[in-house]
Amino acid sequence: MIPVTQVKKGMTLKMEGELFKVVDVFHHTQGRGYAIVKLKLKSLKDGRQIEKRLQSGEKVEQAYLERVPMTYIYNDGDLYYFMNNETYEQVPIHREMIGEVVYFLKEDVVFEIEMHDGKPVGVIPPKTVELEVVETEPYLKGATAAASNKPAVLETGLKISVPFFIEKGDVIKIDTEELKYIERVRQK
Repeated sequence: MIPVTQVKKGMTLKMEGELFKVVDVFHHTQGRGYAIVKLKLKSLKDGRQIEKRLQSGEKVEQAYLERVPMTYIYNDGDLYYFMNNETYEQVPIHREMIGEVVYFLKEDVVFEIEMHDGKPVGVIPPKTVELEVVETEPYLKGATAAASNKPAVLETGLKISVPFFIEKGDVIKIDTEELKYIERVRQK
């Protein structure tokens, strides 16, 4: 058990017999009396979001999750299969649990799978991934620096802003946390 004042965004808590990922934390101090901590939580079981108001003296149970490196291998409908790099066991994870990470899924890329009691409860992408540009405006010679970015669609369906010199077929490296272009890895 940890004091609610030590709860941080991204932690996993066990409340009411269920696991919740902390989406946001708000500390509110009143003139006199207890400070209040508001937690915005997302259920790892069904994805619903709830808010909890707790007094600063209360304690919550932090769930400890094992992080297992697994390689994404393929998907079948809404099930995405990952292979444990040590045991070669294939683990199916439903699309709802993967969420926005689906835009980074590319065969043979290693992800960290959060496990609780032997069951997957979350997917953490690598810091960067390399994806091919499948759609963007053509390069225009003489384009000004003011128009240095343009929209692009990547092979997984992710839409990001890229520099003007990036063309369809180029492979680019992107930051998975900030959804930003980092560099061009390979030209078409």
